[in-house]
Amino acid sequence: RQRAVRRGGGGGGGGRVPGVNGHFVPDPFVAPALAAKENAVELSGISRAHWEATWSDAEVRGAQAAHVVGTWGATGAIAEAPLLERGEGVYLYDRAGKQYLDWTSQAICTNLGYDVPAAVVEAVTAQLVKLPMVYGGLGVTEIRCRMAALLAELLPGDIEGFIFPSSGNEANEAAVRIARRYTGKHKILTQYRSYHGGSATTLAATGDFRRWFAEVGATGFVKMFNPTPFKFQWGEDEAAATATALAALEEQILLEGPNEIAAVMLESVVGAGGVLVAPEGYMQGVRALCDKYDILLVADEVMVGFGRTGKFWGFQHYPGVLPDLVTSAKGLSAAYLPLSVVGMRRPIKEFFETTPLGWGATYQAHPVALACAYECVKHVLDNDIVQHAAALQPVMEQEIAAIVAKHPSVRQGRALGLFGCLDLVDRHGHYVQPLQGPSPEPVLKFRQALAENGIYGLVRPPYIHCAPPLVINEHELRDGFARVDKALDVLDRELGLAPP
Repeated sequence: RQRAVRRGGGGGGGGRVPGVNGHFVPDPFVAPALAAKENAVELSGISRAHWEATWSDAEVRGAQAAHVVGTWGATGAIAEAPLLERGEGVYLYDRAGKQYLDWTSQAICTNLGYDVPAAVVEAVTAQLVKLPMVYGGLGVTEIRCRMAALLAELLPGDIEGFIFPSSGNEANEAAVRIARRYTGKHKILTQYRSYHGGSATTLAATGDFRRWFAEVGATGFVKMFNPTPFKFQWGEDEAAATATALAALEEQILLEGPNEIAAVMLESVVGAGGVLVAPEGYMQGVRALCDKYDILLVADEVMVGFGRTGKFWGFQHYPGVLPDLVTSAKGLSAAYLPLSVVGMRRPIKEFFETTPLGWGATYQAHPVALACAYECVKHVLDNDIVQHAAALQPVMEQEIAAIVAKHPSVRQGRALGLFGCLDLVDRHGHYVQPLQGPSPEPVLKFRQALAENGIYGLVRPPYIHCAPPLVINEHELRDGFARVDKALDVLDRELGLAPP
């Protein structure tokens, strides 16, 4: 029962009144009944098929249908995806023996193709045997220090401090954390035509439609228009567009508050959004605005780092621009093992000598992944892979120009090193579909034609990326464009832009 207590002050009598102003008595708690489910597993019932050397196609597809879940798209979208069995050079082969040319280095990551350099195999095997795991917060390995030292030599200026997450997403998330902790500010400016990763933080940083999956709840991310918008132009030529875009950015900085903005985070070359190179002077202007208002510049090099564009780093296409933070992944280990990197300039590194960085992960600086990456980067250097990508840019330009001239379904194209893209349009001259879909029937037929012609990779209309492994030769590159050309014949017909 509620006990009455004497309350001081006020008028009237001061006696105890039963049931009034007493110690609060809550409802009694009644625990809900457990809807019990069996949670024991009889290990003797594990299928012996898992110890068999091979499975039939039916067994593989059966396991896929029963247990495999898709990621960005609906699971049904991969129901009939090729069952890939092996790779060789720039080619993949399914279980039926069909050959596919890897036209986009899968997710712009298999930069060295499928003939893994012997030194990589040897280094990975040796590290597995010698010391397969060290948690980076407890111990330091020689390979971690070697990799950091090599990257300090490969990056310009005073970018000389490094951490090694496991993915581009993790690297960008860490870069955001670093920028916020170093500056004490919260806002991060990113572009609408951008992709920075799949976590809650990096999807909020992302500009394209994928941020819609997770941006609720993430704070501090402010979008800025690219110098290459979808529906308007900043100016009639590059100089005018650059000047207006930079003026708009400065106004946005002033309105958001320079004292609130930790960093501007940009892809050095916009990747998934269409291989967009910033117009002349734009990146230099962004760097200057960051300096003027004491804002960090973060260069997302996850796709383009390690030679994709014909220079080791994408930001090297913009003379005089040195980022404060650089993130990269993919080409770092040629996607043989998961690894990424965040590089930071000396003042930031020194700040964290005595201040906790505030980011970490179990597999950060994993020694086996580092052993793989160390040999991959040396292979890139020893075999002039970056120069090879630059040397093939004229072939990319020639082939793309021929496709634009031939196919009314292609508005324009871009190429930088071995990073290229085509813009697909309908009979009215508009993009053939939104990036987020859905795909109309002619685009579905085009996808099918690409597969039939042995083209494998990311197909994200209205863009068709052309980003094969950096080890491709000229004959293979021209063959790839010939295959794409045949598939575009189908798209032209299906769109009513060519005779049936």
